[in-house]
Amino acid sequence: MKVVIAGGGVIGCAIAYYLARAGADVTVLERGEIAQEATSASAGMLIAPFDRTGSRSMVRLQRASFKLYPRLIKQLESETGIDVEYRPRGLIRPASSEKRAKHLKTLAKRVTHRKAGVEWVEGSDLRHLEPALSDELLGATFSPGDADLNPALLARAFAGAAEKRGADIRRGVAFTGFVSSGHKLTGVKAGSADLNGFDAIVLAAGPWTKALAERLSVKVPTAPMRGQMLAYRSTVLHHAVWGEEGYLVPKLSGFLFAGATVEDVGFRARTTSDGVAGLRAMAGRLVPALRRSKVASEWAGLRPGSPDGMPIMGRLPKRDNVYVATGHFRNGILLAPVTGQLMSELILSGKTSIPLDPFSPARFAS
Repeated sequence: MKVVIAGGGVIGCAIAYYLARAGADVTVLERGEIAQEATSASAGMLIAPFDRTGSRSMVRLQRASFKLYPRLIKQLESETGIDVEYRPRGLIRPASSEKRAKHLKTLAKRVTHRKAGVEWVEGSDLRHLEPALSDELLGATFSPGDADLNPALLARAFAGAAEKRGADIRRGVAFTGFVSSGHKLTGVKAGSADLNGFDAIVLAAGPWTKALAERLSVKVPTAPMRGQMLAYRSTVLHHAVWGEEGYLVPKLSGFLFAGATVEDVGFRARTTSDGVAGLRAMAGRLVPALRRSKVASEWAGLRPGSPDGMPIMGRLPKRDNVYVATGHFRNGILLAPVTGQLMSELILSGKTSIPLDPFSPARFAS
């Protein structure tokens, strides 16, 4: 089967990898460089679902993807030689109020009962775990199995492994439209050229997917949700810390990432003084030493949202050979492996090992 994918972010590259691994003839069209948009802007945290809020279908998807990672990372690194900086260093969820502490303690008992390895720590135990955290914190949960990685390197590893299996990854080539013959789509427009002979077309262009789907008169509501982030040159933390106002993630490069805002401001991928000030204040409350630290860099990314907070994955209504994979919002890195696997299954066999009905674009057809 011959498949073309619009979008060279982590989602598009993951789909390309799983398709190529299954023997498909794959072409990826990326208007810039691999992972240059939301993927590169991400902090790269891989966090197993912790509580029972939200959709059960979403939690199932998150857990399935989280479990794929350890073996997948070894495969990608073996095939490409790219170290994606995957490190299961654990995650701390601190509590600064009695209400938050009670909630986290309850969840820790429930999760520990399921042998998931989450514990409540406080006092000297918390200080020993992370000495730099604020003394005003009442305690925290610690989940040692959670991890983080370098999102851009992950996408490049997916792309490189797909290329080694014969995929054609075209950088600097924009997906600009569709080629049709009667009611059937036979190809795509790449810049000024027509590319024909594809059996399936996949739209995985993040928030730009909406505009591509509109060319087919199909509604795929992927709003660009801006996320501002900043980095300190600091090694003060040893684990990722996810507080009520934001998160801090130490990276192997010696930087400490702080994020992230959530803003519906259209396609304005830039930082603001208010956004950066809010992130600095959050970081300083969690780690007082950061109040005296200078910001080394700041950036913003546009994550593809959806009206119900769920990914949009599946076949487009009334288009037998057009598929979509977008709307992952803040779960793009976590869900990349399972998205690649399930979209490959759907395209090649019409069936998936995990039901995709809850994520179907058909839910927005009306």
